[in-house]
Amino acid sequence: MSRPAPRRGRPAAPRRAKKPRGASVVGRRFEAEVGPVAHGGHCVARVPVEDGTRVVFVRHALPGETVVIELTEGTEGDRFWRGDAVSVIEASPDRVEAPCPVAGPGLCGGCDFQHVALPAQRALKAAVVREQLARLARLDVPVEVEAVPGDVDGLRWRTRQRYVDLPDGRRGMRKHRSHDVVPVEDCLLEAPAGPSYRVGEHTFEVADGGFWQVHPGAPAALVSAVMSVLDVRPGESALDLYAGVGLFSRFLLDAVGESGRVVAVEGDPRASELSLANCPGISASAGDVGEVLAREYAGHFDVVVLDPPRVGAKRAVVEAVVARGPRAVAYVACDPAALARDLAIFAEHGYVMRSLRAFDLFPMTHHVECVALLEKS
Repeated sequence: MSRPAPRRGRPAAPRRAKKPRGASVVGRRFEAEVGPVAHGGHCVARVPVEDGTRVVFVRHALPGETVVIELTEGTEGDRFWRGDAVSVIEASPDRVEAPCPVAGPGLCGGCDFQHVALPAQRALKAAVVREQLARLARLDVPVEVEAVPGDVDGLRWRTRQRYVDLPDGRRGMRKHRSHDVVPVEDCLLEAPAGPSYRVGEHTFEVADGGFWQVHPGAPAALVSAVMSVLDVRPGESALDLYAGVGLFSRFLLDAVGESGRVVAVEGDPRASELSLANCPGISASAGDVGEVLAREYAGHFDVVVLDPPRVGAKRAVVEAVVARGPRAVAYVACDPAALARDLAIFAEHGYVMRSLRAFDLFPMTHHVECVALLEKS
């Protein structure tokens, strides 16, 4: 659960500049019909060029709309370009006026979907999850993105917020894929109060700056989803990977009882230390999860909770999990592409996805959280 600072729901860090492949196309405009949503908060469009068409990843658009695209990134030789929908000629019925005055082309990059009605935002996220699972894991599954209590019509849910301090004393947020800063007096995602570290009947200690889910309803929703699919029994052994301060470990400990065993592995030493205080009775190890599993805890575990960072668990960790022969694995994923890649590795070893739930823990952004149950076929 503990993660490096740039994490879920925040604008991505500015990218290193690519080597140009010809003259810049930034600023060119095209009228185009918008195609399907793609992973990353944009839609796909094609614009005419001399040798055919070129793919443009377009922000601030919706599938089926006709828009004017202004290119924001790319050179003549690139395989694809990026752009913003700066004018809407034919609007989707799902288009709404963005509630925030700094949400839109060339403005704050913190939100992807403020121009989209909330139910349609969730439908777009579901389409992305379905597409990633089909393309990367060859799974054809229905997906519904569920609302989670704790926000106000998709706003006021971010219990931790970061701003950039401006020289004139104001604060701001960065533009999309840029170091440039837009002054922001009031981010409408920011919650009126900080995070609560109480989930059910348990309270957790979290280090200053340590990871904790930013949506108020997220911890309880994820614990409920994980524990319901695992159906943990008294006396079982449980392995909690990327365990953070012990959110899942605490409830696993309740379920296995005094005759059971819970092991928590976490990369951040301080978070691992706090997991011991939050979950008296567990065993905990701090360090790279793959490296820890390569040298420790080689025996059988009945159930595993896997909650990796955005890049996913990857092959070494997946195969270490499989080697311990669990009857069930609950995979908590904040990136559907990483989830799909890891599910494909599990499938190589005979573990199949039995269920999938998706949660809208980051309204107005493209991010979505999934909980998948894997069992040995």
